[in-house]
Amino acid sequence: MIKHSCGIFGVFGHKDAAGLTYLGLYALQHRGQESAGIVVSDGKNIRHWRGMGLVSEVFTSGTLNTLAGKFAIGHVRYSTTGSSTIKNTQPFIVEYFGNSLAVAHNGNIVNAIQLHRKLESSGSIFQSTMDSELLVHLIAKSKGDFKEKVANSLTKLKGAFSILVLAENQFVAARDPGGFRPLCLGKIDGAYVVASETCALDLIHADYLREIEPGEIVFFDENGLHSIKPFTNNKHSFCIFEYIYFARPDSNIFGGNVSIARENLGKRLAKEHPAKADIVIPVPDSGTYAALGFARESGIPFEMGLVRNHYVGRTFIQPSQEIRDLGVKIKLNPVSEVLKGKSVVVIEDSIVRGTTSCIRIKALREAGAKKVHMRVSCPPLRYPCFYGIDFPTSEELIASSLGVKEIGERIGVDSLGYLSIGGMLDSMPIPGGKFCTACFTGRYSVSVKEKISKYKFEKGGKLR
Repeated sequence: MIKHSCGIFGVFGHKDAAGLTYLGLYALQHRGQESAGIVVSDGKNIRHWRGMGLVSEVFTSGTLNTLAGKFAIGHVRYSTTGSSTIKNTQPFIVEYFGNSLAVAHNGNIVNAIQLHRKLESSGSIFQSTMDSELLVHLIAKSKGDFKEKVANSLTKLKGAFSILVLAENQFVAARDPGGFRPLCLGKIDGAYVVASETCALDLIHADYLREIEPGEIVFFDENGLHSIKPFTNNKHSFCIFEYIYFARPDSNIFGGNVSIARENLGKRLAKEHPAKADIVIPVPDSGTYAALGFARESGIPFEMGLVRNHYVGRTFIQPSQEIRDLGVKIKLNPVSEVLKGKSVVVIEDSIVRGTTSCIRIKALREAGAKKVHMRVSCPPLRYPCFYGIDFPTSEELIASSLGVKEIGERIGVDSLGYLSIGGMLDSMPIPGGKFCTACFTGRYSVSVKEKISKYKFEKGGKLR
């Protein structure tokens, strides 16, 4: 199970900006269940409401009514940098020289330690342990007008960032030059909308315009929309896990549809690792479309042999191992009538530590499955990610130390097959050379030397 970072949503110029942002965050809840927040501006004053938990738990009609204004940004979070506390909820807000500034960030800044120390040495006092806070300090210390401050500050960041910035009467959307995380632009009732995924635009019936391009900074003000590209390196490094796991299947990201990509992964998996079985079942929900593809390509009937309890959050997002293990046990329930006496191909999107797979395979056998063959719709995860997925050490990854046969024995399957790197890239709806595959290959497109040194953020949020 994989931990991901965040989802962001913003509105510029709508009378019900807070209400639209609330709905947008609902659509992006799969990207983070730890905390949620909305910041609004009426052009003069900034107001906010943030809290720990799901969007439905943090906001009420009463709290939304206090958030009057035509400009808003919102955030749902899982912490990949910084601890899970109320002070680390986003959007992050700061006051400087009589002005208010709010930032919502999806991604991970790989030169955070260097910037943090430099800013502290020049007098900056940090209020949180989030790498996202770096941007507001950089803006506060930069020279020039607001646009120049933002552009100068963003070009100092290295790593993965899709970012929204809100001032009293200005709004900014930006994406790192690699484009690691998705970010799209839409319009509703003459107002602009920015979201991590197009599914959030669909929910509020906003028209999709285009993606915020890698390396693009878009400024929204009373004069409309203005875009600049101040970054020098624009080699695309789209996170391929957005297609494999993170994004909702009804979203279009990076120029392609998620559900189609996942079905293609399943079809290719059936060609590379066929299996003699009675039924194909997915590990819902992210494995469903890959299982459909596997079933269609192999001719083996598709069945729902595992039923998901949708009132349990995505288990990888839970902040402690004890809660995560409990979530694994109650999240998916095998259907004995479907599984009893059957040879089963179970389609999984990935294997990280292997502990979750062990529990699932055991449950399938207890439900009567005669044989269990697992097929994984991506290659083995062998290397840590520093761009917004929280497996920062190789020791957490079972494939970093065990081969495929050994992993199969460890998790208790009759056979195990992973999709090849070439097969994965060929299944994508856009050219494979545009993706970051560092978690499979160890080849990092943005230097992570600092992140893998002894100076890094601890799990508890302290710098060391």
